[in-house]
Amino acid sequence: MARIITIANQKGGVGKTTTSVNLAAAIAGKRNRVLLVDLDPQGNATMGCGVDKYKLKSSCCDVLLGECRLHEAVITLDEIGMDILPANADLTAAEVGLMDLPLREKRLSLALEGSQEDYDYIFIDCPPSLNMLTINALVASGGVLVPLQTEYYALEGLTALMKTIEQLKHSRNPDLQLEGILRTMHDPRNNLAVEVSAQLLTHFKDKVFNTVIPRNVRVAEAPSHGLPVLMYDKSSRGAISYLALASEVLRRHAQCRPASA
Repeated sequence: MARIITIANQKGGVGKTTTSVNLAAAIAGKRNRVLLVDLDPQGNATMGCGVDKYKLKSSCCDVLLGECRLHEAVITLDEIGMDILPANADLTAAEVGLMDLPLREKRLSLALEGSQEDYDYIFIDCPPSLNMLTINALVASGGVLVPLQTEYYALEGLTALMKTIEQLKHSRNPDLQLEGILRTMHDPRNNLAVEVSAQLLTHFKDKVFNTVIPRNVRVAEAPSHGLPVLMYDKSSRGAISYLALASEVLRRHAQCRPASA
């Protein structure tokens, strides 16, 4: 049964899509079957994996609206070693269309139901807002990974997201947990970044990943080549950090599994 993890933060520019693509690729590189779901109308995760969002025959939009099955829209990325459910601007129309559909907040959950045995991990990249698409992701997931830039305003946005997670846990998805908080674009020379990092550790303790993603030019360049940073420059600090994060995620899950599993 796949472990479904939503990567969400309603604040843009925090490394959400970068983390989705690179963590998924790193987990796949460790011999896991991985599906990356692009649930952002911008389609950045799709393009970052080398798929042209302007030439899609079927997409996440069609799956959510029930116009095709999940496996009909999924694209296998042989070079990266994982699958992707791609997205483009059509998802904006899907969000409006969802409002008139039954079980509108469970459409993604229902779509993934038949494919959970096909994967070890399913990662969902969300838009930078708490809209119906993000709600679909949270209802479908067992965990939420929150990329967070270590700056002052990030803490304010985190509070709103945590409230949403708690509300959905009580009303829609009792299995929903905080997977962890990932510090991104971190500069240890910046006093404010160090202070925010310390506050996160004080309040969230072991829910903060030990791995810290640094500011790295190679990470920023990789999407323009349609590749995860692990394949663009595997020796870069960014690639090494995402490999470390993948190991940490896998280790946490191994510790949580029952002894008989």
